[in-house]
Amino acid sequence: MCSSKTSLIGLKADAFRHPLDLEATKALKQIPGIDILVRNLLGPLAEQVFYVENIASSVLVGEKQLPQLHELLVSACQILDIETPQLYIRSSPVPNAYTFAMRGKQPFVVLHTALIDMLTPEEIQAVIAHELGHLKCDHSVYLTPVNLLILAAASMPNIGAMVAQAIQNQLLEWVRCAEFTCDRAALLVSQDPKVIMSVLMKLAGGSPSLAPQLNLNAFIAQARAYDEISNNELGEMLKAARTAQLTHPVPVLRAREIDHWASSKEYQQLLQNHKMCYNIEVAYKGGWRNW
Repeated sequence: MCSSKTSLIGLKADAFRHPLDLEATKALKQIPGIDILVRNLLGPLAEQVFYVENIASSVLVGEKQLPQLHELLVSACQILDIETPQLYIRSSPVPNAYTFAMRGKQPFVVLHTALIDMLTPEEIQAVIAHELGHLKCDHSVYLTPVNLLILAAASMPNIGAMVAQAIQNQLLEWVRCAEFTCDRAALLVSQDPKVIMSVLMKLAGGSPSLAPQLNLNAFIAQARAYDEISNNELGEMLKAARTAQLTHPVPVLRAREIDHWASSKEYQQLLQNHKMCYNIEVAYKGGWRNW
């Protein structure tokens, strides 16, 4: 299923980061000691706790356990040029997926059964790729200490609470931008924007019984209508208030964002550049030396 896709050999995270995510991440990297604190102290402990929880309460995917899902994971990692993390399946009625990606010894991705039940294999791989985007971009490394700063500020009366709210608002805005980046990672693996938009449509209003009946073109038209709300000041204010406390951008906005990026010269050039690298490597392995 993935043999005809472009493998993005040598892909760097900053090559596909959303501009706002890139700007915010650079700012976080300048805070002294964050990287050392999380990677060397918080990361290993948290990873071990989650590892025990996953082993006890989820199913670990592998070559001998749900091999079709394992192949989706492996091929997505090959395309994004990233080491393969563990993949767990957890029984849950809530469609969800998440990752713990501090680049320690136990990075992992978790998929809920309710999500798998309403997606096609291509869409499941897109979800996996989205989660791999968090790992590729080191998002968790910076989320953890900022959350600690929020807790510390919140413990201070009056002024501390105001500072905490300001930090939280900035953090949530960055988290939403990070989600745009990971949607791009999903597109780089799927290489079909309709697959990504279909996932978002099903997350917005799908179920195992409704998913086959949903109309993607109608959902895309709905996303364009959401854009038109910004045509006046009141509409823009309502949109801002609607999303201010969310950890994820609303699905229609994510669909429009991925639609725009899929048609951009930046995306096409990214695929083309790495496709050339891939072809050169294959030629070299085949014995050709005419670079």
